Amino acid sequence: MSSTYGKIFKIATFGESHGAAIGVIVEGCPAGLDFDLEFIQQELDRRKPGQSRITTQRREADTVQVLSGVFEGKTTGTPISMVIWNEDQRSKDYSHISQQYRPSHADYTYQAKYGVRDYRGGGRSSARETAARVAAGALAKILLNHLGVSVQAYVSQVGKLKLSKPYQELDLSLTDTNAVRCPDPEMAQVMFDYIDEIRKKGDSIGGVVNCVITGTPVGWGEPVFDKLHAELGKAMLSINAVKGFEYGSGFEGVELLGSQHNDAFYTDENGTIRTRTNHSGGIQGGISNGEDIFFKVAFKPVATIMQDQESVNQEGEKIVVQGKGRHDPCVLPRAVPIVEAMAALVLADFYLRNKATQYS
Repeated sequence: MSSTYGKIFKIATFGESHGAAIGVIVEGCPAGLDFDLEFIQQELDRRKPGQSRITTQRREADTVQVLSGVFEGKTTGTPISMVIWNEDQRSKDYSHISQQYRPSHADYTYQAKYGVRDYRGGGRSSARETAARVAAGALAKILLNHLGVSVQAYVSQVGKLKLSKPYQELDLSLTDTNAVRCPDPEMAQVMFDYIDEIRKKGDSIGGVVNCVITGTPVGWGEPVFDKLHAELGKAMLSINAVKGFEYGSGFEGVELLGSQHNDAFYTDENGTIRTRTNHSGGIQGGISNGEDIFFKVAFKPVATIMQDQESVNQEGEKIVVQGKGRHDPCVLPRAVPIVEAMAALVLADFYLRNKATQYS
């Protein structure tokens, strides 16, 4: 089913943007893991709407409620169910598009596939569904933290405004100190002002989120179809508004010769096999090699804009769609915790899958 992800650490999300609630069921989480509800809520707070004037002004507390799978502060090994109740729906904001197809939305494709669609905020196609992923991803982060694995994402580009420094030269602890979630304070302010300018014009803008994963042991991932980078790519491309994924040297690697691109091995002072460069992005043959895993995720401009746009209705008649409602002029600031959550879910699943392939 399209609402499930994972082989061992599995999640299934449910709910619609303007329904009663959204939520997630997590299966396969090991028993005895400390369940840090405060941390999970903190991660949800990083994604929730209404954080600043450059995000949607929908007011949702996004308070998570745990229904099952936790006893006396620890996971029990049974399915963990978490729910987030919707509190600030304004379905009337969408009544005007009940028979209309908004440009670059899922209206037309959902109608064609199912013969019916929930037009209130996009229903199941709304990015509000990602709150459930963030809740599950926070649990995956808790598991990974016990293993010394860290997942950190940040905004590296908004429109043509781009950070020039590699992640090694940035202080990623500064990422959450500003509304844009860019670890360079000066560039963050420039990006904020630009997004705000776009917002005032009733338009939107896209950009790039970078992600760095440190501490991953050698050996996570599978050969052939379930390569680690393939699963990361699938996870990222499942996020609303994502248009591209690249890891390691990415598209820039095509400009290098093989002699320049190859990551030479050496043994460090601790007797650990390392690579002198990391064009591979921490993954070789679809399996982690112990180096940092890093990748980029490209997000398109938000499809809903506060401007009139030409389109057609369900009868195929030419119409003008009017922009209404509360929407992000740029998804990037709230996308950072979503990217981290999906990466954590991939890694948690591969950790458990790797344990199942070895005898000790």
